[in-house]
Formats: sequence, C-alpha cells, structure tokens
Amino acid sequence: MSSELQKNLDYVNAYRENRLKGAQTILENPDYFPELISICFDINDKHTHKACWILEFVSYEKLEWLQPHLDFFCSNLKNLKDESSIRPIAKICQLLIISHYKKTDITLSETQLQDIIETSFDWLITDTKVAAKAYSMRTLHILGKYYDWIHPELQIILTKDYANHTAAYKAVAREVLKKIK
Repeated sequence: MSSELQKNLDYVNAYRENRLKGAQTILENPDYFPELISICFDINDKHTHKACWILEFVSYEKLEWLQPHLDFFCSNLKNLKDESSIRPIAKICQLLIISHYKKTDITLSETQLQDIIETSFDWLITDTKVAAKAYSMRTLHILGKYYDWIHPELQIILTKDYANHTAAYKAVAREVLKKIK
C-alpha cells in the first residue's frame, strides 16, 4: 500500500514549481522526511529521482534535518546510478561539505567525509552528466583544503579530461583549476 508521501510523489514532475511544492509538503510534514531519505536511495522505487529532487529543495531550507541520517545518506551515495537522482544528490553533498567546514548545521564523521570524497571522484571520472561533475569538482575543491592529496588528484583529472568535455564542464574546470594554483 502506498504511503501519503508515495502518493504525493506520483504528482511531482521536473518543473521547478512542482518540485518546490513537493518540498513544501515535506517542510510542512517533517514526519515524512525519514521516508523521503529512504526513497532517495531505494533504486527499485520508481520515485527515487523525484525524492532526490525534493530532498535537494528541502536541503536548501533544512539541511540540518539530514544530520541524523548522514550515515545512511553517505554510505548509499555509491549506489545511485540514475542521472536524475545523482545531480541533486551531488548538490546536497556540496551543501553538506560547505556547512561542515563552516561549522554551521552539519558535522560529518571521517567515514562520511571519505564516502563523499570517493563518490565525488567516481562521479567525476565516470560517464556522469556535467552538472553532477561540476558539483563534484566544487565539493572536491573544498575538501582539498583539508586533505592535501585531493587537489593534486583533482588537478590531474581536470587537466586530462578537459579537452573531451562540454563548454560547461570546461568553465567549472577552469574555475577550480584557477583556485587550486
């Protein structure tokens, strides 16, 4: 039997206004949040990508709601394969890293940080769409300020792959490479 959240996800589509409405439902009903996280990483659920879209918008408002779910979130990053799910989750990873190092709402364990590092590199070197790669580059750039091995690796990947990518990829790669040097 479908839950209320599942029924709501049936009506979500890619339009920004529609995704915002879905996020508003979660913000008004915080009890749905644990189920939303679960759906995000249930690769057999037909609504996984929709749940990820909504989680991204909820994260802009209530990133701290992720704190009790970070072990699950970070350990399951590597399981995502759908491009429509990866992009919003890559953005959330960037938000988490920014928040962690600004010491605001989020505290990540070393294991959680390692999961984000590993997955960000995977998204960067595999055949993932450019938006997820861009978020991964920026996430890894921030992490490289705290892990001295990341910037050299990131620099090698961005320099090597530069010629084979889109203008959007190249723009972000240039931005990140400029900051690294």
